[in-house]
Amino acid sequence: MKDVETTAVEEGTVSGEAEGGKRDGPQLPGPRSPNRFINRELSWLAFNERVLGEAGNRNHPLLERVRFLSISDNNLNEFFAVRVAGLKGQVRAGVTDRSADRLTPAQQLRAVNERAARLMERQQACWAELQRFLLRKGIAIVQPDELNKIDRQWLESYFMEQVFSVLTPVAVDPAHPFPFISNFGFSIILMMERQDEPLIGLITIPHSLPRFLRLPGRKIRFMAIENVISLFLDKLFPGFRFLYHGVFQIIRDSDIEVEEEAEDLVRLYESAIRERRRGSVIQLTVEAGLPEEMKEFLLSHLHVDHEDVFAVSGLVSLVDVSEIIPDD
Repeated sequence: MKDVETTAVEEGTVSGEAEGGKRDGPQLPGPRSPNRFINRELSWLAFNERVLGEAGNRNHPLLERVRFLSISDNNLNEFFAVRVAGLKGQVRAGVTDRSADRLTPAQQLRAVNERAARLMERQQACWAELQRFLLRKGIAIVQPDELNKIDRQWLESYFMEQVFSVLTPVAVDPAHPFPFISNFGFSIILMMERQDEPLIGLITIPHSLPRFLRLPGRKIRFMAIENVISLFLDKLFPGFRFLYHGVFQIIRDSDIEVEEEAEDLVRLYESAIRERRRGSVIQLTVEAGLPEEMKEFLLSHLHVDHEDVFAVSGLVSLVDVSEIIPDD
């Protein structure tokens, strides 16, 4: 007959009880329990949660907290582009082997998506809090309805001189197919109509444009580039009436597989890096208020599963908030 401690170990737990039946600590996993392993992907997300925690640490200077928020979002983007992409590849290949913590790739993917969604909610809450503190310090992220006449005149001049020529607006129809959007591509989607005919429009925002534009004046005011563009949609789509517009970002599969017997590793990596921008879409982030019809339109054309869509109530792509930090 097995003694109590041996039975507990083989069942995967150690009771943690001292002589006399009193608990001397929490139950610990036994040497044969899968609970003694921490999932690699969930462990990485826990690390990035600690990075985000630094953005909420009021002992840090305010702009350093903004930087930590940007870093946490950049980390999450790369995590999806590589690690999550790897998991999705295993699921597509029908791999059902369990990891050391007894999770299949599909189970890991579900757990990662759930935890990542909570992390993204925390990031948005952190950004909302940081904006309030920034405003107290005289740094404002302004919305279109906060602009005065002089602001709008300056923005129109800036838009026509610096922005208009680098944008390629597309009204998607049989003659104008859905455009290619590169990895980490950030775009505006529009629902519009002309002569009572509804149409979807797309504007991909080039990486060469700043995400936050500093407005003129003594006050420190910034405006997101998508809001600047939204003020002048009539110049990009003349003759249309605009019903709704929102933003979205995609992340593509950037996982690089290296063949051990490759003859030329330099050429292999050069080719792999070029392919990174064209990999399959593994995450779509949209504004929470995006109408279902527009969301389904994106899902269909980007070939994205519903479980890979993340809706955020706030700023899409928080990695760019570091732009408001002065270089000096």
